[in-house]
Amino acid sequence: MIVVTRLDNREFAINPDLIERIHANPDTTLVMADGAKYIVTESLAEVIELIARYRAYVISLARHATAAVAQHGGRTLTIVPPSDPGSERPGNTVPLPPAR
Repeated sequence: MIVVTRLDNREFAINPDLIERIHANPDTTLVMADGAKYIVTESLAEVIELIARYRAYVISLARHATAAVAQHGGRTLTIVPPSDPGSERPGNTVPLPPAR
């Protein structure tokens, strides 16, 4: 969630994955996937920076979790590489919880 501010200076948290568009005309308006609109005091650039920081945070949490699972001998899921030997897509790993 990112925290943004309404025009009356009340803060609220919003799921950035549900933002469809952001308009700046002149107020910054967040248009959600369900059609809801929110006018916020942050600039277009500030909202984009909040979203980028949020996504970087989520990625860092996922990397930390992957390292922690691997460190404790946990199992991981892997993506099977394509059968095309010329393909350059690397396999990725995703942690699984330890077996009980």
